[in-house]
Amino acid sequence: MIRVLFVCLGNICRSPMAEAIFRDLVKREGLSEKIQVDSAGTGDWHVGSSPHRGTLEILNKYQIKADELFARKFTKEDLNKFDYIIGMDESNIGNIKKISEHAPHSNTIRLLDLTDQPKDVPDPYYTGDFQETYQLVSLGCQHLLEKIKAEMNLKK
Repeated sequence: MIRVLFVCLGNICRSPMAEAIFRDLVKREGLSEKIQVDSAGTGDWHVGSSPHRGTLEILNKYQIKADELFARKFTKEDLNKFDYIIGMDESNIGNIKKISEHAPHSNTIRLLDLTDQPKDVPDPYYTGDFQETYQLVSLGCQHLLEKIKAEMNLKK
């Protein structure tokens, strides 16, 4: 089983959005038995909370299930549990490194570095633009799935 973890600051906007989008892509590719998906935040402010209303609305708009998503905090143990750890921005990557006590995880990646738009995914908690975040996260997730399929030689 290949395990993928999406990480943002509070785990209520970007990372649960990425988790839901990626899970949907994996299901459509027939790879649900091979790829497991989760999300976490580097902060603990929202632990146990459902995703932000804006995240739920945009996922619902695109008919992507977001059931049973609840915020949790990223832990040092996650470094050993997940094959791919995907940060939404440089700050998330820095926080992951702090939590890991600077022990680099070989597959810690900023999501949009996999695309031709290497930049941070803006946090809609602050920008209010959940549509832009959805578009960027969707693009990054598509590229991530292609990367994983190629690296792990996955087929349906």
